[in-house]
Amino acid sequence: MKTVFVLNGPNLNMLGKREPSIYGTQTLDGIADLCRESGRTLGLEVDFRQTNHEGVLVDWIHEAADKAAGVVINAAAYTHTSIALLDAVKAVQPLPVVEVHLSNIHAREPFRHVSKIAPNAAGMICGFGPLGYTLALQALAARL
Repeated sequence: MKTVFVLNGPNLNMLGKREPSIYGTQTLDGIADLCRESGRTLGLEVDFRQTNHEGVLVDWIHEAADKAAGVVINAAAYTHTSIALLDAVKAVQPLPVVEVHLSNIHAREPFRHVSKIAPNAAGMICGFGPLGYTLALQALAARL
């Protein structure tokens, strides 16, 4: 089975408690279970990770170049600010990277409308809650 890294950024460890009107009530552990189950169905092994630290995300993207067939990333707030993540995604091309967000970032505050990662991602899925992770895995499986 091909391995896919599912990487999650800051504050996503607080899902289920943090702003449920925006992010829902599903916990990150629940999303991890959903991803692993979806991965099995698609013939993918899911390596699911979360960190609140930008440099750790960069390291994991670099690691994926050698250990994964693709990456699903919810960089959370770093999506809108991190040139380092942009450069990391560029550095591992042609490894496919799919960006995912629980909320529709384009329907929120204007500063959330711009993704630093999107210009070098294979695609972006946003606004479908936890289902977005499953859709991202499906997109990667189809691409692989």
